[in-house]
Formats: sequence, C-alpha cells, structure tokens
Amino acid sequence: MSEIEDKFSCDIEERNKAKRDLKKRFCLKQILGKSKVVKELHKKIDMLYSCDASVLITGESGTGKELVARALHYSGNRSEKSFIPVNCSAIPENLIENEFFGHVKGAFTGAHSQQTGLVKEAEGGTIFLDEIGTISPYVQVKFLRLLQNGEYKPLGDTNIHKADIRIIAATNSLLKNLANDGTFREDLFYRLNIVSLHIPPLRERREDIPILVEHFIHKYSMKYKKTVKEISKDAIDALISMEWPGNIRELENKVQQLIIMSESSVINFENIRPVVRGSRNKDCEIRCFKIAKKKAINVFEKNYLDRLLMEHRGNVASAAKTSGQNRTALWNLLKKHNISPKSSY
Repeated sequence: MSEIEDKFSCDIEERNKAKRDLKKRFCLKQILGKSKVVKELHKKIDMLYSCDASVLITGESGTGKELVARALHYSGNRSEKSFIPVNCSAIPENLIENEFFGHVKGAFTGAHSQQTGLVKEAEGGTIFLDEIGTISPYVQVKFLRLLQNGEYKPLGDTNIHKADIRIIAATNSLLKNLANDGTFREDLFYRLNIVSLHIPPLRERREDIPILVEHFIHKYSMKYKKTVKEISKDAIDALISMEWPGNIRELENKVQQLIIMSESSVINFENIRPVVRGSRNKDCEIRCFKIAKKKAINVFEKNYLDRLLMEHRGNVASAAKTSGQNRTALWNLLKKHNISPKSSY
C-alpha cells in the first residue's frame, strides 16, 4: 500500500472513530442522573463498547431500558448499522415468526411475494427485543438457534440463512423465575443473559428526579413554546417524595402536563397539588405535610415582616429591636422574602 493510500485509510478510520465517540457521548447523555446506579450504567456501557455479547436488561416498565439498549448499540462497533427495537408483546403470536424471519413467495395463502423479516433488516446491526418473556415456547426455539448458530429459516424456505446481528433483550419480569417454572426456555435465558444490566425503579434513585425534571421542563417548554424555566423547591420536594409506579415515563408525562397547563415561568407547589393528592405513597403524605408546614411558615414570616416594617415605617434597626431579632438576621429574612424596607410604608 502506498503512503497516500495508507494515510487515506488512517483518516477514514479516525473519522469513523470520532463518529462512534460522538454517538456514544450523545446516547450516554440521554441516561440522566447522578445516582450510583446511573454512574454504574455509564461505566458498564463504556466497558461493553467493543463487546458483541448478548445483553439482558431488566427493570420495571418506564425505567429507560430502550435508552440503555440504544446506548449499547451506538457506542459499539455496529453503530453504523440499524438499531431495530421490537416490543414482542405487541405482535400477535401467529405473526411473530413471520415478522422476525420473513417468508418466501407461496409460503402460505396470501403470500404473493417474498418478504424479508426484521432479522434481515437488522443485518450487521442490533435487534432490541423488549418484553422478551412474552414470546411463545415455539418462537423461543427459533431465537435459540439464531443466538447459538446465527441461523434462521424464513417461512416456507428450505434454505438456511445466516445472520450477523447482535441481540439485546429486555424484560420487566423475573425471567429466571419463568425459566425455573418452565414457561421460558432455560437454555435461551442463559444465551440472552451473557451480560445482565438491571435498572432500579425511580423510587430507589430519587436523587435523579430533579435532573430529570429539569430536562423535561426544558424539552417541553421548547416543544410547546412556553416560558416555563424552573420549578420551585417545595414543588420538586413533593415530586421527589412520590412513588412513581410508572417510573421515568410517568414522571415525564406529569411534567409535560404541568408545562402545557402552566400560566407562569415557574412551576410551584400549587400547580402540582392535584398530582400529590393522587399519590398513595405514605412517605409522600409525610413529606408533603412538611412541605405544607414550611409553606405556612413562609406565609407567616412574610405577613409578619410586612406588618412590622409598616409599624416602624421601614426602620430596620427599630423593627429588629421590637422583634427580638438582630439586624443581620432581620435583613436575611427580608432578603429571603424579597421585601424592601422602603416599600413597606
């Protein structure tokens, strides 16, 4: 190879690496949070970028399993090829084999032409099998062969086809228990579970909620052309206290509703009161009592300061003496409630 060809080849390789790194950083940024589990997910995805092994992602609905699958795909060597997400529970059982493996002309009544399946469309790339635990034992056998040998047969075809794909699966059920019960093939479970990633529910990583809320406020303010810029401390505390059975998906939905209905630039506790009332979480009831108490204290402080300054015609030194507060403490309270002594008389 000549020096020019060698340099050209190196330039292409460097550009491809730069593109992969950019995609990887973008996908990792979509997995938001500062909790230990999010940091661990980022670390594991980084470790798996050059690995082609099957991955099983577990977690409740709405925790972000597809985001993790996308990050795994776009940070790896297959990032230039297709990423095809499939919700297995959404495909009727009698159509799932045809959907994945396709068919040849004449394979069944109505098969007037050949059709390629999702496996063929994903060639060189990744198929993400969400809700893998819902597929029938018959189809499980087909997937086992695909994972073991990279082989499959379209319906009606006598020839064996080869597939070069990576499979990432996800489930919100305990697949190991289904395997133990005999409703899911144990050998397929172990083939899928080469690497396991678990995403805990949002209620177990509440420290991520403020970051997620901030992201959704920015996202939907832009989408709906609203002026909402922030959320008050008592409102975010109330959201943190809730159980969120629908996890991130439910939180995103609630923030979207708040943005649409908002009439100001700040989401406050009054805006989310109906959301709080709808929560059955005991912890939420306790925390929301504290929020309500804090709010009542703030109202009392503001009213008291207004009356005090009016009585002393804005003289902070005289007001401090009457209230039993030192002048610095009183100034701090005035600053907290954005009260100007001069405007109080």
